[in-house]
Amino acid sequence: MHYVGEGAPILPRLQDHQSKKDFWTRAIGFTTATSGQLNKAHVQFLEARLIALARAAKRMPLDNANQPAEPSLSEADRADMEVFLAHMLGVLPVLGVHAFEQAAPVPAGKVAPVLSCKGKGVLATGYEATQGFVVKAGSQAVAEAVPSMAQHVRGMFDVRQELIANGVLAQEAGLYRFTQDYSFSSPSTAAAVVLGRSANGRIEWKDAQGRTLKALQEAEAGA
Repeated sequence: MHYVGEGAPILPRLQDHQSKKDFWTRAIGFTTATSGQLNKAHVQFLEARLIALARAAKRMPLDNANQPAEPSLSEADRADMEVFLAHMLGVLPVLGVHAFEQAAPVPAGKVAPVLSCKGKGVLATGYEATQGFVVKAGSQAVAEAVPSMAQHVRGMFDVRQELIANGVLAQEAGLYRFTQDYSFSSPSTAAAVVLGRSANGRIEWKDAQGRTLKALQEAEAGA
């Protein structure tokens, strides 16, 4: 669970939320080195953009009830805040916060082979990306996970349940379908969510010729 907020001063706001939000384990704040560089409108703009990004990414539940409107900024101020936002988005993953990340497109000039994962009447497609493994929109996932998944690979099971809860996986004709491209931390987590069981993604994901991701990685490493 995540919450995005703004405050000036920040300490009373943190103390208030700490007493009301029992899911909090830590807080991350951003400010500037020089007083006055960020005004109220700047901060409200950053808050609105972060909430919109988190809602689009659907990587974690968001405790914010509403989507605040972006305040009106001058063209110069907006450009400055987009740069500030880019710096924030660059720092947050280093701190272990991935709630705002969306599936990365394949870099221009690089051809990432489309891989498929099949099982129990479902078919998913995806590709390796710099931040993990992306399953493409329209891919299918099984309707029910095997009982042992919750016991033996609880983390992967929880990811699957979270994607169902936030609408990334939508029920359709007796199975689930990905409503958007979604980036997983590893090909194994991606395969486990698709197949509803423990899975070795390096074996489950294959190209059109039937070569496994493991074989492709080994061939690339030896090239």
